[in-house]
Amino acid sequence: MSASGSVFQRFQKFVFSKDFVRYCGADVCSTHFWGPVSNFGIPIAAVMDTKKDPIVISGPMTGSLIVYSLVFMRYSMAITPRNYLLFGCHFVNECAQLTQGFRYLNYWYLGGREKSLAASAPSQ
Repeated sequence: MSASGSVFQRFQKFVFSKDFVRYCGADVCSTHFWGPVSNFGIPIAAVMDTKKDPIVISGPMTGSLIVYSLVFMRYSMAITPRNYLLFGCHFVNECAQLTQGFRYLNYWYLGGREKSLAASAPSQ
């Protein structure tokens, strides 16, 4: 019991030390960390949507998100210090949105809809 108590006490001492607070202020507690982490919901949703039917894809929204991610990929490299986590978030989103954009174009303009309808029609 005293061994775990001493581990907890050492952990508590570390968490409340000046070094840990300085580390949190510089990295974990900054917007350079939490902004991209919270923003990762967009690419996660986009990757999950690649399994859905292409009929539900919004072309204008997908185009907007493609431009949005390109802009913020550039922004993440233009600021000081460079925010590689933000870049990674928007890189994943860019890839997912380009995939969705291709699926949208294929379904509505390149014959994908007709193939889907032909495949679902009862064969005679």
